[in-house]
Amino acid sequence: MIGKFVRGLTLGLALTSGAVALADENFIVVQSTTSTQNSGLLDAILPTFKDKTGIEVRVVAVGTGQAIKNAMNGDGDVLLVHAKSAEEKFVADGWGVARKDVMYNDFVLIGPEEDPAGIAGGDDIVAALKEIASAGASFASRGDDSGTHKAELRHWGAADIDVTTHSGDWYRETGSGMGATLNAAAGMDAYVLSDRATWIAFGNKDGMDILVEGDPRLFNQYGVILVNPEQHPDVKAAEGQSFIDWLTGADGQAAIAGYQLDGQQLFFPNAE
Repeated sequence: MIGKFVRGLTLGLALTSGAVALADENFIVVQSTTSTQNSGLLDAILPTFKDKTGIEVRVVAVGTGQAIKNAMNGDGDVLLVHAKSAEEKFVADGWGVARKDVMYNDFVLIGPEEDPAGIAGGDDIVAALKEIASAGASFASRGDDSGTHKAELRHWGAADIDVTTHSGDWYRETGSGMGATLNAAAGMDAYVLSDRATWIAFGNKDGMDILVEGDPRLFNQYGVILVNPEQHPDVKAAEGQSFIDWLTGADGQAAIAGYQLDGQQLFFPNAE
């Protein structure tokens, strides 16, 4: 009788441990950007996805360039970033299965209220950057190959200004995420390019304001991609695709549209 009891107890413990292990395995890793995390969007919408599917989403929030590298290394199941040309290359090179638009917002040029370059109220990002360079006014760059950094360099290029020749002078690279770079800009009374969502969520706005906005070139598109399981067999393709389908479907798009801070909508869904 004792032997039967022990065997039964052992079997029960094994079954329980197995159930816990299975529950622990029911998650995916999403390589994403600091803007989706710093804005609070993912914290707001991911519990809804988990409630519906039972799948936990664990987010690694880094710059887009690093997120892409991590996904190429197989350190994730889904990529959610905002540098469309780099995303398309990721898929074309076989690292991702397909790319889908998810949502958009825009970039804004933030600066000190004193505005030494005299750009306040403008809606031409290239003209504003030329004025900043001409004045030698401090500019804080993320310098981290993020989606925001890629966009910033694209605009400097359009302005025909090689910022590498001014690195360490008026052009300062933080090598940090958006929130840390905004803090650095505030400390230096510097100009800085930010996605609007992170700026809205940013707490240390004293002495800083949006000075340039509304240029169509500041459009900021986000895309989502399943990491290719043919490249990395450990990718949780079914669970990852379930997340993508939810995010680009009616429920996920509604969740994105419904996320607001201070009465402002931070992201605008545009999946097709």
